[in-house]
Amino acid sequence: MEARKLIDISMNLPHCALRIEDGSDSVAGPVSATGNGLPRGRALQGGIMECGGAKKKTVKGSDVVIEHVRKSFGEFKALDDVSIDIRKGEFFSLLGPSGCGKTTLLRIIAGFEAPEGGSVLLDGQSVLPLPPDARRVNTVFQNYALFPHLSVFENVAFSLRLKRAPEAIVKARVSDYLALVELQAHASKKPSQLSGGQKQRVAIARALINEPSVLLLDEPLSALDAKLRQHMLIELDSIHDKIGITFIYVTHDQQEALSVSDRIAVMNSGAVLQIGTPQEIYEAPATDFVARFIGETNLYEADVTAVSGERVDLLTAEFGAIVVTATNPPPAGSRISWTIRPEKIRIGHTEPRAARDGINVVSGVVAEPIYSGFQSKFYVDTASGAQLKVIKQHADWSDEGPELAWKDDVWLSFSAEDAYIVEVRR
Repeated sequence: MEARKLIDISMNLPHCALRIEDGSDSVAGPVSATGNGLPRGRALQGGIMECGGAKKKTVKGSDVVIEHVRKSFGEFKALDDVSIDIRKGEFFSLLGPSGCGKTTLLRIIAGFEAPEGGSVLLDGQSVLPLPPDARRVNTVFQNYALFPHLSVFENVAFSLRLKRAPEAIVKARVSDYLALVELQAHASKKPSQLSGGQKQRVAIARALINEPSVLLLDEPLSALDAKLRQHMLIELDSIHDKIGITFIYVTHDQQEALSVSDRIAVMNSGAVLQIGTPQEIYEAPATDFVARFIGETNLYEADVTAVSGERVDLLTAEFGAIVVTATNPPPAGSRISWTIRPEKIRIGHTEPRAARDGINVVSGVVAEPIYSGFQSKFYVDTASGAQLKVIKQHADWSDEGPELAWKDDVWLSFSAEDAYIVEVRR
C-alpha cells in the first residue's frame, strides 16, 4: 500500500493546527492556510485538527445526489424531475429567477420539505427518512435567524448548549469559529449591535460549529448593499476553502454564482436547464434562457446554409450571411438560434479588414452610448432594424482612439469562434 502523504497547514484559528493525511497523488505540500496547492474544495478534508493539544477529526464534505425529485404546491409544479450530482467539497450554486424551485430544492435537502417523488442521497445513503436534526446538513437562512436576546457568543454556542457540551469545549470551539469568521472582538455584542455582514458571519459560524458535511446557503447576501455583498462573497469563498466541506448556494444573482462556484445548475420553472462550470455556462449556454439569463448577450435566429467541419454558414434576417463555429454542427437546412456576447464584438469608426477567414463585419449607427466608468455599452442599430449590444472595456485612453458618440456611423466585427449556436429549432 502506498505511503500516505502528510501535510501540515496552519489555520487561522487560535491554538489550532491541521494535519491532512491523503493517499492521492494529486496532493502536494507544503500548502498555505487557504489550501493553496490542494485541489479546490479539499483544503481540510480527511485531516485531523489539533486545538489546544487535543485532536479531533476535521469536518468532511459529502457527495449529494438528487435523483428525479418532484414537488408541487397545489397546481404549481415547483420541481419537475430534478436530478443533480454534487461532488464532495464543491462550492455548488443553484441559480435561477424567483419561483424557479431552487429554494424548494434546498429545503428538501435540509429536511424542511418532503418531495412527492425521487431521492436525496448523502454519501450514497438516503436522508429522506431522517428529520432535519439527524442530517449532517446545516442551513444559513436569508434573514440569518439569529436570537436577538443572545450575545454573538451564545448564538454560536446555542447548538452545543442543547447537546450539554462541557463548558471548556463550548468556549474553545466557539472561540475557534468566531476566529474563523473574524468576530472575536464582537463576542459579547447582541445581533442588534452588528452590521448586516457581521450578522451573516455569525450565522455561518453557528451553522459550521455543528460540523455539518453540507452547508446550505439560501441567498445569504441578498439583504446586503452591493459593495458589502461583494466583500462578503470573497469572505464566504475563503471560508469554504479553509473548511473544505460541501457548500450548496442558492442565488438569483448571476455574478455571485459565476464568481465563487465550482459548478452551477441553472434552473427555471422547476427544471434544471444546464449544469457546468462558470466558464461552460457563460461561454456555451445550452438554451436560449441560459444565454439570456447569464450575463448580457445578443440572441437571434438563423438558417443553416452550409456546414464544413466545425464551420457553419448562416443566413440571418438581421445581418445577412455570417459564419459561426460549432463542435457538433446541425445539418444544412436547420433553423437555429445563435448568440454573440457584447464584449466579444469590436466597434470602431473605420471598416475593419478581415485578417483571416471567419470574421463577420456589420455596419450600424450608435443608438445609445452608456458610459459606466470601467466600460461603455453601445446599442447599435443596423440597416435591417436589428439592434446589437456592444461592450467596450476602457483600458489605456491613448490606445482607444476617438470617442464614439450618439448617431455615429460605426463598424462592428466578431469572430466566428466567439459566436455560438444555442438551440436547434428544426
